[in-house]
Amino acid sequence: MNRWVARIWAEDCGATRILSPFGCLYGLVTGARMRRAPIGRVAIPVIAVGNFTVGGAGKTPTVGALVRMARAGGLTPMVVTRGYGGRLEGPVVVDLAHHGARDVGDEALLHARLATTIVSRDRLAGARLAERLGAHLVLLDDGFQNPRLAKDLSLVVVDRASGLGNGRVMPAGPLRAPLAIQIERADALVIVDSGEGTHPSTLALIETATARGLPVFDAHLAPLDPELVAGRRVVAFAGIGRPGKFAATLAACGAQVVDFVAFADHHPYTAGEAADLLKRAAAADADLVTTAKDAARLDAPDGPIARLARGARVLDVALVFDDGEGLVRLIGATMAGLDRRPA
Repeated sequence: MNRWVARIWAEDCGATRILSPFGCLYGLVTGARMRRAPIGRVAIPVIAVGNFTVGGAGKTPTVGALVRMARAGGLTPMVVTRGYGGRLEGPVVVDLAHHGARDVGDEALLHARLATTIVSRDRLAGARLAERLGAHLVLLDDGFQNPRLAKDLSLVVVDRASGLGNGRVMPAGPLRAPLAIQIERADALVIVDSGEGTHPSTLALIETATARGLPVFDAHLAPLDPELVAGRRVVAFAGIGRPGKFAATLAACGAQVVDFVAFADHHPYTAGEAADLLKRAAAADADLVTTAKDAARLDAPDGPIARLARGARVLDVALVFDDGEGLVRLIGATMAGLDRRPA
């Protein structure tokens, strides 16, 4: 997300109020789309992982955590994703030996490291392929607002620090559709804490969800190998929804961030940008460090991008639920209910 847009969407201001009529119009369209009856369903459970807003909330690590939970329960999950940033429409099974970020997008590559992942612009077609391949359940990445495929459980991920911003619909704010319509279709919230505080809208949303009887699960991002950067001088770079999350994680690991370069989400790195990052690190006598999502896009065979990929440390993170057992019970109850659903 553009940093200027993110800044004006964080709170109400003159620009967002001027754009408000356009947000109302967009909300009417997206709201009507969300109200449509699903075109089809599959016989296996479909768990959607989405968010109310545009930008990074933590969907990718949430899906990863659900994959691990499902496998711990003896199930075979498969991930279905649109493949944002990739050229393939699918449905196609991601092959890490042959596909790159330009083919299937960066997030699909991360998912494919953990589970069979299908890229499909048509979510229903992707879920049907997962069913044919023997999946026990489908984890739908970012298909919450998509009406084509019926969902059995919808988990909405919310970043604690950014929340719902000013609460307006795009382009006046970050909401993808009016909140009232979206929350009607949510089954639970996942509040992700990255150590950056709490936005007032997050507190209001939790109160609303609690009043409606929606379960609210707290979670936090935990670096897999904090010693990778602890005590080191680093030049960090990140092209994710909220680069500030990565900066906060580095600080929590004890890294000394001497330079931080933020790019837009899913940013495709150029040779010039890679050369500049290498130069910054050399001038600062510091290590380069980035996210796993960014590293997935550094897939050039040679040149500055290849050198950047070889030289950058990758600090990966995992999502940890404060009440993982409660979420497992919710998913289990959903699947048990589906066993009694008429064919």
